[in-house]
Amino acid sequence: MEFAAFADRARAIEETDADLAVVAAVADLFAAADDDLETLARFVQGRAFPAWDDRKLDVGPSLCHEALARAAGPNVTAGDVEDRLADVGEIGAVAASLDLDGQQGLSAFGAGGGDDLTVADVHEAFVAIATATGSGSAGAKEDHLFGLFNRASPAEARFVARLVLGEMRIGVGDGTVRDAIAAAFLADDDRVETGAETEGDDEGAQLTLSELGESADGAGEVEEDVEAVDEDAEAVDEDAAEVFERPSADAVAAVERALQVSNDAGRVATVARDAGRDGLSDVHLEVGRPVGAMLAQAGTITDAVEAWDAVAVETKYDGARVQVHHDPDGDTRLFSRNMEDVTDALPELVEFVADRVDIPVVLDGEALAVDDDGDPLPFQRVLERFRRKHDVARARESVAMELRAFDCLHHDGEDLLDAPFTERQARLEAVLSEGVSESFVTTDADEIGEFEATVLDAGHEGIMLKDPESTYSAGKRGKEWLKRKPDVETLDVVVTGAEWGEGRRANVFGTFEVGVRVPESTNASADASEYATVGKVATGITDAELDALTERLREHVATEDGQTVRFEPAVVFEVGYEEIQASPTYDSGYALRFPRYVAVREDKAPADADSLERVDRLAEN
Repeated sequence: MEFAAFADRARAIEETDADLAVVAAVADLFAAADDDLETLARFVQGRAFPAWDDRKLDVGPSLCHEALARAAGPNVTAGDVEDRLADVGEIGAVAASLDLDGQQGLSAFGAGGGDDLTVADVHEAFVAIATATGSGSAGAKEDHLFGLFNRASPAEARFVARLVLGEMRIGVGDGTVRDAIAAAFLADDDRVETGAETEGDDEGAQLTLSELGESADGAGEVEEDVEAVDEDAEAVDEDAAEVFERPSADAVAAVERALQVSNDAGRVATVARDAGRDGLSDVHLEVGRPVGAMLAQAGTITDAVEAWDAVAVETKYDGARVQVHHDPDGDTRLFSRNMEDVTDALPELVEFVADRVDIPVVLDGEALAVDDDGDPLPFQRVLERFRRKHDVARARESVAMELRAFDCLHHDGEDLLDAPFTERQARLEAVLSEGVSESFVTTDADEIGEFEATVLDAGHEGIMLKDPESTYSAGKRGKEWLKRKPDVETLDVVVTGAEWGEGRRANVFGTFEVGVRVPESTNASADASEYATVGKVATGITDAELDALTERLREHVATEDGQTVRFEPAVVFEVGYEEIQASPTYDSGYALRFPRYVAVREDKAPADADSLERVDRLAEN
């Protein structure tokens, strides 16, 4: 598929409001994708690679701005791009506008000419960017990115820039992709029934996905101007909602299950197209390919006891989540909560599992830092090891790590995601005789309370409460797992801005603005406007930490105005506080009293930060 065709469809989807119309448009895109289906199933969500893939573009705003300016001609600088970004607020609009105001723009370099850009070309360039390493990698990445912009029309440049920075934001989430795959490839036939009637047809109308796509495309010409695309999108929004019905629950469930075990929408879409439901049922969890971690929500002992017949109770460790993939005939690999490979940083955990397990398994657990007596160390000590890339042997001598496994997702060729927690726990205990989190099942709230007191006295973070009959919902946060912490808590907040320091700290960021997710903000590429500010943090940070944080955050600067900068959401702070107060100062409606920096939550992405809803609950309590 030509990338211009994808850009045209993406623009139409972006301008579509009705959920069914969006699903219909994405389904039609998938149906027309041919050999590019795997790539497009990722691109439509703003992903260059599958979620489990450890390849990353690692292109920050500054490098993107340089490549755009270079493609736009000698009269355009990266500063010009940044100024325009400050005006329009969105990198795609900036990229699309560079040829519109008289500057020597993208079209002067052959954009939209005979050498048409294809989806495969963009994917190939992304692979080259992701695999560029060494001292000249930044220049190589810029060259590849310049090559893309140099060939792109303004409409194409809009979505190249968004993809590169992970800011697709056209309203397509995991649920949309799931439903679109089911609609495109798992219908009983290739026609979608409608409730609308056409002139001269009393039995109602039918509309194929292809025909629905034609309404989304308007005249079908990818070089139509933006105004025409907007008009077509409005028509699709109204018409598609009337003519498109959601795929059956069985079809959606088949896709959902395959997505859970593979964590790869591109692969699932291709299997659904080529092999249907039977093919999807053959998609299994693979040792060595991580899946999304099941997540817990905050809750109480009373919540758990009232919701379930019995409660499985575990220790909640102050460590970092790890997913262990062990193949006795291959490797033992460790993955973080964000599915990044952290194997090399934690060799003792690799050795621990490899020495004790002789069958293929996938385990879920916690990497815990301990002292010489085996007592838990603070989370900050975990971070000293968790992201370590150099001098691992020396770090290992100073901070020892141990595994606390609490779930078994795969056991000797058998996937266990659909098995109840009690069965998964039995498999785990059969695999490991040590290194397993203490767990018991009870109906007695007092017994749970006594266990919680013991756990806290031992220096752990709290307890986990689980429904013994619950399945493992990979990548989901549900009511089947509850986390119970002490009443005085910290918040995990996203760094959205900063102010340069003064005096001896003039060259580092001195004060950090932090925010929490608004209820609708659940994707990792959300911009800073989708986080509600809860305060500014300037205490608890050493000079060395300020240097490191400044260096780390520079690449995420989106705009700068005097002493103030705004960041693309990328870094999560753990922040302690004395109290949450109502406040008109910040758009959250709250302010943290005496906020204090604790640590960077290396194991969390912005989408995993605390939400405004949680702040509401904490403030109310």
